[in-house]
Amino acid sequence: MRQIVLDTETTGLSAAQGDRIIEIGCVELVNRKLTGNNLHFYINPERDSHEDALKVHGITTEFLRDKPKFAAIADELLAFVRGAELIIHNAPFDLGFLNKEMALLGLPPFTQVAGSVVDTLLMAKEMYPGKRNGLDALCVRLDVDNTNRTLHGALLDAELLAEVYINMTRGQNALMIEDAPNEATPVLDTADMDFANLDLPVIRATEHEMQAHETVLRDLDKAVNGQAFFRKINA
Repeated sequence: MRQIVLDTETTGLSAAQGDRIIEIGCVELVNRKLTGNNLHFYINPERDSHEDALKVHGITTEFLRDKPKFAAIADELLAFVRGAELIIHNAPFDLGFLNKEMALLGLPPFTQVAGSVVDTLLMAKEMYPGKRNGLDALCVRLDVDNTNRTLHGALLDAELLAEVYINMTRGQNALMIEDAPNEATPVLDTADMDFANLDLPVIRATEHEMQAHETVLRDLDKAVNGQAFFRKINA
């Protein structure tokens, strides 16, 4: 399974009012493993950042002046994310800006290119209701080292979010089934083994356990207004 953890930095908070993307960071996961095949762009937004936004990301208009415009990187970005599941923290914000950039180029929405979207902010709110669920708070809660995050940066934040996502969903590792058995794991062949003389111990239920079992069966009888299925097959 291929997933892309994505983050953006922008000139402000409102794509509808003309704010633009200035940075995009993408981190690739394949079967929940970091591959190192990442994608990163700084983008000339053709406008200044709002003062409050500049305090967050620190990316100046002067720094972005010689960077490519979104139109110049769109094809490479779309090819990289095509068909992958996107993992984004507060997905409506980033996708709103990406869809706006696509619309300015006369292209279909960005969300039509990806396979699906996972919003880790919604996941975090379900897992940790009533708690702070920003990226920094999740890093602290899930033991992800964010000491280098003095300012927001799209690639750094995507890398941190990838680790946060892996830690948030660590139980899913048990659901990953390999297509073929591991060659290093020996397989016991029982075809020619004789079990006829194998003396297995029989552990019988205690009187207390039998009474508890009967109580459960009575409750099942009441629930089905008759005889529980276990009694029928036992009979």
